[in-house]
This record gives sequence, structure tokens and C-alpha cells, in this order.
Amino acid sequence: MATSKSQLNASKKYISEKLDEIKLRVPKGEREIIKSHAEKMGQSLNGFVRRAIKETIERDNNSK
Repeated sequence: MATSKSQLNASKKYISEKLDEIKLRVPKGEREIIKSHAEKMGQSLNGFVRRAIKETIERDNNSK
């Protein structure tokens, strides 16, 4: 089933209102390594990166 134009517009509106975007660049081949690890952990690439950032922030805050 194709996505309707109104569904696409609703998705774009939600994204623009609720989410920020961060562009991350990694050396060639590293994306697949990260993605493979994320999948082994049962996560999406985005979910894994977000978890890694959150855990690092927590660890850094606890080491002060």
C-alpha cells in the first residue's frame, strides 16, 4: 500500500516540530560496523547512537 500525500505531509510536520537532526560523519566502512553492532544488540542505528550518547553523558556527569 502506497503512502498517501497527507500521510507524508503529517510525517514531515511531526518531524519538523518534534525532532532535531544531527548529521554524523564517520570513515568509510565504519557505518556498517556500527550498524551491524546495533543490530546484534537489537537496536536501530539511530537508537544505538542515541543510547551511546546518553550513556556517555551519564558517565561523564558521574565522574565529576
